[in-house]
Amino acid sequence: MMPVAIKKQLAGMLTEGFVLKRAVFNPCLELYPMKEWTQLMEKVNGLNRFNKKNNDFIRRFTAGVKTIEMDVSGRLLIPKDLIKHAKIEKDIVVSSAVNIFEIWDKSLYEKAIDAAAIDFGALAEEVMGDKNEDSVS
Repeated sequence: MMPVAIKKQLAGMLTEGFVLKRAVFNPCLELYPMKEWTQLMEKVNGLNRFNKKNNDFIRRFTAGVKTIEMDVSGRLLIPKDLIKHAKIEKDIVVSSAVNIFEIWDKSLYEKAIDAAAIDFGALAEEVMGDKNEDSVS
């Protein structure tokens, strides 16, 4: 069951549906509004399929992809293979990741946040520190 606040944010996207897939870097699931998924697939479809690395990437990236819809009660049915992949046992966390949502087992999410907090300042500086908002590109 999606929280009410998230259901309100997704109201305009409910008729289009969503794509649920395994995350690339974390033991969680990624929930893409169909518009975001379509844009991402345009990029993926631009890859040269005669390049073995590209083909291997596409196969792994799209493994387990499921098209899903939210029911009128705000529930998403997560397929068992994806529940197993994300090691979801009981409680879950739905986390916003800019233009998509991540669905985590609560204990794994808390561990990931704790591990990232150790050097988050250094990570923030490395990722965002060289960006100068006033500079002209």
